[in-house]
Parts: sequence; structure tokens; C-alpha cells
Amino acid sequence: MKIEQTGNARALAQVSRDVRVLMDNIRSVIYMNPGKLEYCIASYIAGGHVILADSHGVGKTSLARALAGSIQWEKGSKDFESFSRIQCTVDLLPQDILGYNKIEPGSNKVSFKAGPIFAHFVLCDEINLLTPKTQGSFFQAMEEQNVTVEGTTFCLPNPFFIIATMNLKGAHLFPLPAPQLDRFMVELSLGFPSLEDEVKIITQHGRTDGWKNFKPVISEKTILGWQTLVDHVEIHPEIVDYIARLVRETRINPEVQSGASPRTGVKISRFARALELIRGRNFVSADTVKEIFITACAHRLVPNDPVQSKEKILEDILRRTPVEKRKS
Repeated sequence: MKIEQTGNARALAQVSRDVRVLMDNIRSVIYMNPGKLEYCIASYIAGGHVILADSHGVGKTSLARALAGSIQWEKGSKDFESFSRIQCTVDLLPQDILGYNKIEPGSNKVSFKAGPIFAHFVLCDEINLLTPKTQGSFFQAMEEQNVTVEGTTFCLPNPFFIIATMNLKGAHLFPLPAPQLDRFMVELSLGFPSLEDEVKIITQHGRTDGWKNFKPVISEKTILGWQTLVDHVEIHPEIVDYIARLVRETRINPEVQSGASPRTGVKISRFARALELIRGRNFVSADTVKEIFITACAHRLVPNDPVQSKEKILEDILRRTPVEKRKS
């Protein structure tokens, strides 16, 4: 699809149809709330990353595998793995994630051994088991899409997407620093399936051929086209102003110790544009901003009282902050 067709209703409808094909393909192997899956895909094409605060065994790895496996990668992309999993432990070091330089046997030649971060889809499982030093190895990758090892900078693949999972309870957990949480576009929870879906999961995946008919349905070129089209979704100055005022309210709220950064507004803006695109619309509405605000902002707040609900604080901000028309 050509970029010039951005405003064309037929082109937008095609994006929406293709996304539904992608979602149906993913949901053929995992049973997931379609709204949350839509958020994952929107985050992906917006250039963001997702953190899943969830229990074990609810399909986090399968989600990342299904996303990666639904894309038909070009031949040049074989320089990178389509999917990589980092199983985090307290003794993992930055070089275990980023890679390291090594001396080739029988010569003095130094070569770089790329780490598991060099993949299109990276599942970082139980990220809060990592020490702060190792957690810091993700900062540059998530923000700049490259990594620096011993003074040499290496580009990561495009598209590049991290799905991180986080334990809510347990021993040897290290809280994620605010700058790292701020780099995730949204925080989601898959939750446990319904009884009906759990029966389907057991029926399908209680066999060794549960993924037998699964195959790619979207080309890499199509995905890259979607990412480019995000910039062409219109966002009116009044909506930008509304996003900025919502974010600023978190910084002056008396119940909040540390509010959302200016990066938050950027992330919300791109997430909203991507979501409108995959829904077949070429503009961002105030209702969409209201819909995603809590999902895109809650993980960035630090309340004064740790037991205070961040969602409740953000609901109050939404209720008190109207969409204002700009004076001409």
C-alpha cells in the first residue's frame, strides 16, 4: 500500500482487514482478549514496547511467538532471528543480553558475538529478576533501537519489539527503575482465561500438533508500511493539547509523588494514532485518548501511598480534565 493513499477510505479499510487477519491468526493458537491483542499490535506498529504484569503460564511466550510467526520475513531479515527469548535470572549480566567481543581461535582477530537482543521480537521473561546493572542494558535498545558494546554501536533490526513480563510477587525481585518503565508504551495483563477458553486451550495444546496449521499471514513489507502510516494519522491540535494537560495533571496531583514524564505524551500520541489506524480511521478522537490513557500511563506513576490505586488517580484526572477548544 502506498503512503499517498493514507487518506483514502479504501486504503484504511485494507489496513483494518489485514489487522483482523493477523489477529485471527494469533488467536488460532492463543486465547486472548481481542482488545488487549489489539493494544499489543498497536504498540508494535507505533514503535513501542509492552510489559505484561502477569502470572506464569497464561500465554506470554505464545503471544510473542505467534506475533513473530505471523509475519513472513524477507530474505535479508535472516541476519536476525524473528523471535528470541531472554529468561531473566539474578546472575544474568549485560553481555548475556547484548553480546560480547571474542578473540577467534588461532588468530588475533576480534569478532562480535551478538546477544539475544538482536531479534525482531524479544520476549524478556521475568524482567524484574534482573539486577539494576543488567536492567540498564535495555535502556539504549528500547529508546534508540541500537546497542553499544565496548565503544562500538550496533543497529538492532527493524521492526524491533520487546515484550517483557514482570512478576508481581516473589523473592529476589528488583523494582524496575522509572526510566525503564517509562520506555514501555503500555502495561497489560493477559489474565486467566474463561472456563470456555481454558477448555479449548487444554483440547488444542494437550496435543503435540497444537500449532500444526499455524503459518505467516502478513508480509514484513506490510508491517513496515503500517509503521510508516502511523505518522499520517491526523491528530488535531486540540487533542495534542488535551494529552499534554492530562499528563501535566499527574505531576501536580497531591496524591502522586512522581508523575508522568513528557515522554508519556509522545507515547500516548503514537499509541493513539496506531490504534486508530488499525481500526480503519485516519484521525485521533478524544474518546480514544480517554480509552488508552490509564493503560498507557499507570505504570509511570509513583503514588505517595503505595496502596493507593493508580488507576483511581488517573480516573479522577480524566473526570476533571475536559477537552478544550483552542482559541483562534
